[in-house]
Amino acid sequence: MIKSRILGKYKNISHGFFNQLGGCSTGIYKSLNCGIGSKDNKRNINKNLKKVCKKIKCSKKNLILLNQIHSNKVFSINKTPKKKFLGDALITSKSKLALGILTADCAPVFIIDPKKKIISATHVGWKGAYKKIIYKTICKLKKKGSNIKDLLAVIGPCISKQNYEIKKDFLKKFTIQNKKNVRFFTIYKKKIFFSLNEYILGQLKDIGVKNVEIIKKDTYSYKNNFFSSRRSLKNNFNDFGRNISVIMIK
Repeated sequence: MIKSRILGKYKNISHGFFNQLGGCSTGIYKSLNCGIGSKDNKRNINKNLKKVCKKIKCSKKNLILLNQIHSNKVFSINKTPKKKFLGDALITSKSKLALGILTADCAPVFIIDPKKKIISATHVGWKGAYKKIIYKTICKLKKKGSNIKDLLAVIGPCISKQNYEIKKDFLKKFTIQNKKNVRFFTIYKKKIFFSLNEYILGQLKDIGVKNVEIIKKDTYSYKNNFFSSRRSLKNNFNDFGRNISVIMIK
């Protein structure tokens, strides 16, 4: 489990970015696969989620997960919902509600307001980032009374630029949106590479969030022990495990 340096300063916050180590799953899902949507054995997934809850010190019934769809949909909650929401970000000011995000190369992003005691967890792939889910999340926080200057953000482990090769139409899509987006791309030996975490950082800075930490762990790299959808596709696997990131007000 990886901890954020800036979130670690707040004793009322429990959080963690988990890789694939320390679980019960086997095969291509070895070992801490928390992806309920994967084809892994459901019993093993539930055992893994219980292990995560034990680390975070939350009740399993209070671990809130989403049906993630690479959208810009944000939900504010104050109790455990009866059904999973269809979207990609959660916000709460209630204690003991653990907000969970599943990833396998996309970025988990935590944004908190320590003054108002509000936390958020957001699933940010390129589609969600392009649709401005970060902006939507912060708009919801502002509606709850947050001041942008008080916000802290942590961009969790995700695929690095050096392993995120994209095609020309991808680059064109982003530069049409904003010419300045070209700064998040690198061309090397006629190949184009995209930096997801720098793009997210740029959005946070443009909005006015100044206190931002990036957890510089590449999910594609074998040595970091994360599940990676892109690496799984390269290896011709028909599915892949999911990493979980969780944040909770104690």
